[in-house]
Amino acid sequence: MAPVEFGLDTFGDVTVGPDGELLPYAQVIRNVIDQAVLADEVGVDVFGLGEHHRDDYAVSAPEIVLAAVAARTRRIKVGTAVTVLSSDDPVRVYERFATLAAISDGRAEITLGRGSFTESFPLFGYDLADYDRLFAEKADLMAELLTEKAVTWQGTVRPPLDDQEVYPKTEAGRIPTWIGVGGSPESVVRAAQYGFPMVLAIIGGDPARFAPYVDLYHRALAEFDRERLPVAVHAPGFLAATDEEATETLWPHAQRALTRIGAERGWPPLTRDRFEADIAEGAWHVGSPATVAAKIARTVTALGIQRFDLKYSAGTLPHESLMTAIHLYGTEVIPRVRELLGE
Repeated sequence: MAPVEFGLDTFGDVTVGPDGELLPYAQVIRNVIDQAVLADEVGVDVFGLGEHHRDDYAVSAPEIVLAAVAARTRRIKVGTAVTVLSSDDPVRVYERFATLAAISDGRAEITLGRGSFTESFPLFGYDLADYDRLFAEKADLMAELLTEKAVTWQGTVRPPLDDQEVYPKTEAGRIPTWIGVGGSPESVVRAAQYGFPMVLAIIGGDPARFAPYVDLYHRALAEFDRERLPVAVHAPGFLAATDEEATETLWPHAQRALTRIGAERGWPPLTRDRFEADIAEGAWHVGSPATVAAKIARTVTALGIQRFDLKYSAGTLPHESLMTAIHLYGTEVIPRVRELLGE
């Protein structure tokens, strides 16, 4: 069995500088590239970058940022977390990532998803009433495009294709492509139906509670007569030298970010007690290298996954703190987890 892969994900959150003021978007993007370069240097396997179209995130065109990352790195895989397929055109998604695959010498990956926010729908002229249909049809087309053969396809959300070739072709013949799911059984089955590896986003609750979704995915693959495919987990976390330092550094930034999102969605404000409970027993992988390594090992073992991606950024956490967390993750956490897993 291949060793478990360890990745880092960020949404390119707008962070604060040394003076406590928000940095310009341009500086945040340059900092994200530096963070990815460090991840490559310290042995992280995968770097994932989210796509958002709102004022608290700097990255709306992740493929361009990933191309810059690819040009400055040598081994790390570069991909998205996620590409919002519902409000994009699958042909353009394929073309952009095939180009990224060339720039990165085959290190490009895609993670397709519906996205955790909806701003891209009105921005690009899509109706939220078509939310499910947009993703289902575009995922179907994307599966055809990824074969890199001439495509004949017809749906209702874009013009049909008739024996259409799409370029550039990749050297490998296929771009590794995952589907990100938030825990709905329908999304899990859809990933299996199209033969995409699955990324399970666990942002709340004990990761072990998500084992039925992994089991459902493998059963669905068998029912669709597909080979067994890898499963990844994306979960939030943060690292510092000690548990106390990690919690105290993270808290004010996470509290502001999650309280804002909660207000938009009708959730109550994040309390310190709830935050600490989710670190102790829930989805957050926060603490010293030893603490985080132990929790990641438990998550990997409980779910039988092949990749773990730590979403290391949270709100306005400063660039310097993120760089420290990346260094600790690569140099201390990953080796400890591999030892705990017996790899």
